[in-house]
Amino acid sequence: MTDSVLIIGAGPVGLTMALELARFQVPVRLIDKMTERSDTSRAVVLWSRTLELLDRIGATCDLLGIGNRVSVANILSGHRLISCVDFSGVDSPYPFALMVPQCDTESVLERHLQRLGVRSELGVELLAFDQHDDGVTVQLRSPDGHETSERFGWLIGCDGAHSLTRHRLGLKFGGKTLDSDWTLGDFHMTGSPFPLSELATYWHEDGVIIFLPMAPGRYRVVANLGPSTGDAPAPPSIEHFQQIVDTRGPGGLVLTNPLWTTTFRINERQVETYRAGRVFLAGDAAHVHSPAGGQGMNTGMQDACNLAWKLAMVCRHIATAPVLLDSYSLERHPVGAAVIETAGRLTKAATLRHRAAQHIRNFVAHAVMGLAPVQRAMAQSMTEIAVGYPHSPLNGQASPVSPKPGARLCPIAGEIPFGAGNAPLFNLCAAPDTAAKIIAGHPSLIEPTVRPAAMTGSILLVRPDGYLAAAAADGDWRQITAYLERFAAAAGETH
Repeated sequence: MTDSVLIIGAGPVGLTMALELARFQVPVRLIDKMTERSDTSRAVVLWSRTLELLDRIGATCDLLGIGNRVSVANILSGHRLISCVDFSGVDSPYPFALMVPQCDTESVLERHLQRLGVRSELGVELLAFDQHDDGVTVQLRSPDGHETSERFGWLIGCDGAHSLTRHRLGLKFGGKTLDSDWTLGDFHMTGSPFPLSELATYWHEDGVIIFLPMAPGRYRVVANLGPSTGDAPAPPSIEHFQQIVDTRGPGGLVLTNPLWTTTFRINERQVETYRAGRVFLAGDAAHVHSPAGGQGMNTGMQDACNLAWKLAMVCRHIATAPVLLDSYSLERHPVGAAVIETAGRLTKAATLRHRAAQHIRNFVAHAVMGLAPVQRAMAQSMTEIAVGYPHSPLNGQASPVSPKPGARLCPIAGEIPFGAGNAPLFNLCAAPDTAAKIIAGHPSLIEPTVRPAAMTGSILLVRPDGYLAAAAADGDWRQITAYLERFAAAAGETH
């Protein structure tokens, strides 16, 4: 029998989690207390690594058809270019940021989920839950107010920054709220000096303003409003937005037809662990941070891709070593912490309030960000292809000629992505005779389709999420079987 999973929250993170588990043939239910989906844009950036992972479920092609590809990020002060980060050189089939309104991303993911026979159940609310040794009992309220008690093997909270799941677990959401007010709006806009393939951030003595090109003539505009004083202010009028644009932008920009505006305050918070027994947290339920860099939704969706294959292995009794589920928080917590730190630094730099400090910032940033190694590092960080798990407890043997275990392996354009099958299995890159010996020992853990050795005389064992698990020289194939034994030998243990 395969354990069932209840996912709370049907936003991009919950949808990704449900898609990953459903394609791995795990019974899954996805609920959300919202009664209908929002048609506002909200999060608008999908980065390279997220597109690589979504390609395994076939969603990336659909998203590419509706999104705007941005390959350059500019930082300016007045008309002076401080930095220009070019994504086109990153080692990915998708060397760009894809601008897609969140409502459209959700629509694409929902269609793929329905293709797998699962639908988001809107208007269904989690009231409470209790954990047991072999499952989780939940109390749910349906749209008509009827309350039921149901049992699942596992529970995953993808229910956002105000997560009821997190509150019920009693986990502290440590961190702070920054003392500044922000606004954003989606507008029709004319007069941009940049092509649609470039976004622009302007550092001004009054604050920062960011222009994200969504489509021809349509832009997301983000700006800080100054220190917080009491309750969050109402969104500025279009006249106020235009004034901010005129003051901080390049000049000549004209806003019309506001599609959506809001104000917000930045929180930098994270739980200490993403797992409590049979309950997990992902996305904003586990970590929130500044929107600088546009990493929030992407980090949450990658949380889902990290957890799903591990939980699917356990639910399907393919491999049940305790380290599998323990590794989720150990791998993803440092990633969330790094995003909080990096986004916080960018926000702090962009909103310096003292003119002397601003001049120093501009001088130092222009000098440092102009260096080629810094440019490459920024591009890899922003696109999230630099995300890896160098200290993961799942890392095995290394080979002198291979990447280090925990490193992302770049997908090859035109090839089926690692982990694209309907079972959460390891992928093997090796010579045919060597592969046959390894598969013979652990046929239930490895995809039957073997890929050619990536490097002469080498063996690579790749996780279902495309990160290197272990490597060995061709003659040392027993190193790989020894690694796999860690999972096969623990059959029957689930927590």
